[in-house]
This record gives sequence, structure tokens and C-alpha cells, in this order.
Amino acid sequence: MPSNNQEAKNATGLTPAETQSLKERKPEAHEEAILSGIKQLYTSSPSENAYSIYAKTATFHDPIGIAEGVESIKAQFNGLAKLFPRADLPRFRLLENPASVPKSTILIDQDVAYFRDPKAASPTKTVNSLLTVETNDSHQVIRHTEEWDHKRETDRSDGFFGMLNENRKKLTAGITSMFVSSDPGKN
Repeated sequence: MPSNNQEAKNATGLTPAETQSLKERKPEAHEEAILSGIKQLYTSSPSENAYSIYAKTATFHDPIGIAEGVESIKAQFNGLAKLFPRADLPRFRLLENPASVPKSTILIDQDVAYFRDPKAASPTKTVNSLLTVETNDSHQVIRHTEEWDHKRETDRSDGFFGMLNENRKKLTAGITSMFVSSDPGKN
């Protein structure tokens, strides 16, 4: 793994400083449903409609887990809603794609305020993250990567420790899927 995580390139192929400085843009018509679904998931309001943005074989990778397939992705976000029954998006910016990032990729800079007590005046935790959302020709999400503070996630290219971390994330997502229903209404 690179020794200076601030300079390591994130899922966009850019450094955190580069993605944090990208300008905001207006969504295109075909992106509206995806953005609406993402907002529902990150505000602890998962629904079947929100999950319809994903292709059946989509992957979700964040600092905690790697969920493979839409059923596993559902369990991750349904579990998040159980842990934090309220989440607000004080900042949600759709970013301009630099020339190096395909138009089929949606970049979002967001702050999520998580509340364990939905009636609390202040959040339990606020997280800034970069969402790199890759879509297919049918405008379905095929890969959704979340990187806290825009910092690169480790992967197998980081050698033995990267491989261990990836396997831990897959195990975490698998355990979550065993205990959390993929049906948003049952959680």
C-alpha cells in the first residue's frame, strides 16, 4: 500500500485533493433515478425502488465491506438503517467528470450525518465520502465504491495485507447478509 494515503489515487484514478476540488454539476436525465436511489440508501430509507438502480451482479465496496450482488448490497444498506435509523445528507454534490473518468461513471461528494437516536439534535457521526458509481449501457449501477475522505481503498494490488483486508471485507458483508434481510420492509 502506498505510504502516503493522501497521495494515493482513489477509485477515480485521481488523488483525494483532485477529487475534492472537482466542480459541481447538474444531473443528466438518466442519472436522476440513480441519484434518488443513492440518497434513499444513505438517508436510512432503503426501498425496493432504491435498489432497482443496481444490476443483479453489482458490487458495493466501502471501507467496511465488499458486497457482491444486489441481494448482498440490500443487506448492507438495510443493516445500516438498523444501526442508524436516521441519516441526513447535509452535503450532496454531483461532480464534474474529468476527461480521465468515463461519462458512464457518476462521481458524488457527500457528507452523511448518522444518528443512532433519530430524535437527537446532533449526529453520532458525520462521514465525508467520495462515491464512484459505475453504470452500464442500461444505466444500471454495476460498481458502487465509497471512499471515506476520498481516500483510496486497499485492494489485492496492495499485496498480502491488501488481500487480507479484501477477504475481511467480503466476510463482513457475508455475515451481514446472513443476519439482515434483503427485504427493506423486514428490517
